[in-house]
Amino acid sequence: MAETPSERNGSGERYPPGGSRYLPIAEHGLIGDLRSVALVGTNGTIDWYCCPSFDAPSVFAAILDAERGGSFELTATVPARTKQFYFPDTNVLITRFFTEDGVGEVQDFMPVGAGCVETDRHRLIRRVLCVRGSIPFRVRVAPRFDYGAQRHTLRLLGDVAVFEAVDMSLALTATMPLEGDDRDVWADFKLAEGESAVFSLDQVGTELAPRMCARAEAERQFETTVAYWRRWLHASRYRGRWREMVHRSALTLKLLTYAPTGAIVAAPTTSLPEQVGGERNWDYRYVWVRDAAFCVYALLRLGFTEEAEAFMKFVTQHIIPGAGGPSGPLQIMYGIDGRTDLPERELPHLEGHRGSAPVRVGNAAADQLQLDIYGALIDSIYLYDKWAQPISSEHWDDVCSLVDWVCDHWDQPDEGVWETRGGRKNFLYSRVMCWVAIERAIRMANRRGLPADLARWQRTRDTIYRRIMQRGWSDVRRAFVQHEDGDVLDAALLMMPLAKFIAPTDPKWLSTLDALTQDLVSDSLVYRYDPQASPDGLRGDEGTFSICSFWYVEALVRAGRIDEARLAFEKMLTYANHLGLYAEEIGHTGEQQGNFPQAFTHFALISAAFNLDRALG
Repeated sequence: MAETPSERNGSGERYPPGGSRYLPIAEHGLIGDLRSVALVGTNGTIDWYCCPSFDAPSVFAAILDAERGGSFELTATVPARTKQFYFPDTNVLITRFFTEDGVGEVQDFMPVGAGCVETDRHRLIRRVLCVRGSIPFRVRVAPRFDYGAQRHTLRLLGDVAVFEAVDMSLALTATMPLEGDDRDVWADFKLAEGESAVFSLDQVGTELAPRMCARAEAERQFETTVAYWRRWLHASRYRGRWREMVHRSALTLKLLTYAPTGAIVAAPTTSLPEQVGGERNWDYRYVWVRDAAFCVYALLRLGFTEEAEAFMKFVTQHIIPGAGGPSGPLQIMYGIDGRTDLPERELPHLEGHRGSAPVRVGNAAADQLQLDIYGALIDSIYLYDKWAQPISSEHWDDVCSLVDWVCDHWDQPDEGVWETRGGRKNFLYSRVMCWVAIERAIRMANRRGLPADLARWQRTRDTIYRRIMQRGWSDVRRAFVQHEDGDVLDAALLMMPLAKFIAPTDPKWLSTLDALTQDLVSDSLVYRYDPQASPDGLRGDEGTFSICSFWYVEALVRAGRIDEARLAFEKMLTYANHLGLYAEEIGHTGEQQGNFPQAFTHFALISAAFNLDRALG
């Protein structure tokens, strides 16, 4: 029997038996319109899309349940090899189909830029072209609203299909007649060389009627979208050795930005497993203060000041006390609109990616205490003040309030940077970042002559430093350790020299770097910690953490071990997917694991490339 196209991946390799129901996480590309995104598989299927925003309920979620999740299939109906690439310097994705009789491609994009279709439509365009010979295609659109829990009706009028659910309506317009049943539509068609077809999916409602997207309009919006992305990327100041990978990471970070508020999501997906069959499945479609602040650093490094300014507005409006935010400790994450209520719940009707239940929406970690976020946030404000434009006097007053809070509370236990659910501890990384928060504020005050209780700040900063040196160092391990008076190693401590807490060639740090290399590094890949030695309250194993692997590269650079750093960096690049994208983790055999793509990982790649370039000269 002839194989279906979905039984082979983008490199033409056959999936293992039973694996064709789910494409591997890495076998996807990303498109978006700065409000939401869609994942497009190498088989031409959109199997993840939330409308109208990152954190809205899904419309297509076959990546989480192949039967109930819903999808937008568009593929050749004869055996085909497929390849994906991005239209150069853009976020327009091309999926090519190579068959015995011809070559075709699907151009996927969500329009952005001046003159594009109304923003409220959240338009998704799929242009199909035959570039050589002839190819038969099939399209099938099967939305499943509200994570597959809400039923919908279908109205089909020739080349227009309207899917209507209680909370949302979507309209599919096509350049050819569609067939359908009571909830899905499809079409079989054949294109000869030079011919094309267009499928456009819009959100519609009482104020937005279905609007045709003819070939000419699709072409105009394609050109406008291409021009937008190229114009944006042109502002990059990076001219180093790894320009293609750095710019792909920058374009990815931009895609993870929610334009209406300036928020940056940690990842655009939920519940993609850190271990297939495991329970470490989380919803990352929110604004982690730490992740977003680090991303601001990366974008500023490259010269993208507008994104930094937009995030600073989000900070002052929704996060910092005294500027509309809550009093007391900062929440570690927020909704993309600034909301603080992110209740976590499970969706038992979805089986999870490759059977990895539970599927979760919301995130209970929002209620955790994580002291490290103060350092990440104030460091980003410091860099914005230094590299973009000086912060306002009102903003400085808010910074002072944050620093005063840190001075009062730095020495309490917390859940730590990895959001463990095994109880609060005196995590060393949290102490280091509290030191960063105070130290960066002191720098701002001194550089600009701003009013501050410098005597108190300096005294507290020095107290934190001595506490770390006395209780965070293990004579047994000859290394700094995960939490006070312990002996477990933690890759988060790779940030110690990066944050300028300790000199990168200090004997204690070099000893720590050697210990981390011995215990947590495998072929340049870095594990966060050993969950057996430091229980985190969860079952199962996890892969190596890609952000830690890039931190490791940067730590090697700063320690003067340039050849090791370059080799480790080049190895890490081989773990990217075919488009240069990374999930949160890398598994034992090199597979991508966890939510995808991960902003944290792409920020760390940019930082490591920038510093390695500078060291190589």
